[in-house]
Amino acid sequence: MKILIVEDEELSAERLHKLILTIDSSIHLLGLFPSVLQTIGYLADESSVKPDLIFLDIHLEDGEGFRIVESLNLMIPIIFTTAYDEYMLKAFKTNSIDYLLKPINPLELQASLTKFKKLSETFEKRITIEQVPDTEKYKDRFLCTAGSRFFTFKTTEIAYFTIEQRATFLRVFDGRHFAVEYSLDRLTQIIDPRQFFRINRTMLICFNAIENIQIISAGKLRLELNPALSKEIYVSPDRITEFKIWLGK
Repeated sequence: MKILIVEDEELSAERLHKLILTIDSSIHLLGLFPSVLQTIGYLADESSVKPDLIFLDIHLEDGEGFRIVESLNLMIPIIFTTAYDEYMLKAFKTNSIDYLLKPINPLELQASLTKFKKLSETFEKRITIEQVPDTEKYKDRFLCTAGSRFFTFKTTEIAYFTIEQRATFLRVFDGRHFAVEYSLDRLTQIIDPRQFFRINRTMLICFNAIENIQIISAGKLRLELNPALSKEIYVSPDRITEFKIWLGK
């Protein structure tokens, strides 16, 4: 595996490289760059060897690391390394594998590399047989009633599904909510899993409903959704790893 490390703190870069080699000594470092412009220059050069994976700090000496992704429309997988947690959602809306907070925990780094390898293997197997996605097998609209009226909503209009007082409700992006005659278990089978994810026992959310993701502590993520709910929303600890993978798809 060939990697780039983009990090403007020399000690942090050296520590990260040593940790990576401790986990897998066969990983080859192509280069270490401290700035946005140097990284863009290397990646844009057709003669340069391209990495399989980039470790990217968000705050660099000449700007945010996101500029590299945006300038090159970069499709190379990225593991973000940063001391700030407020960029998690933006990071996972790029082609991110993971988001590691400094100081980087060796076990979390190892888990990130393992995830990258598994995703790479899965992609290589899929790319030889993948056809046009069969979206017709997923439900694309829901019929709801309120009093004597019927309402029909496209799945793309739905922000999330919730369980409230043992009943299932959908909430559309304009804030209205209606009861539906499906359990969350059944909904996870009939709607597109690329767009919806069950974050806990009582909520199934749409990717576009996520406004912000905050790391509260190790193993605990809090979400801000649109439309907002009066209660705080957390991802179940046993779902966090799968949730991160889903965000990066």
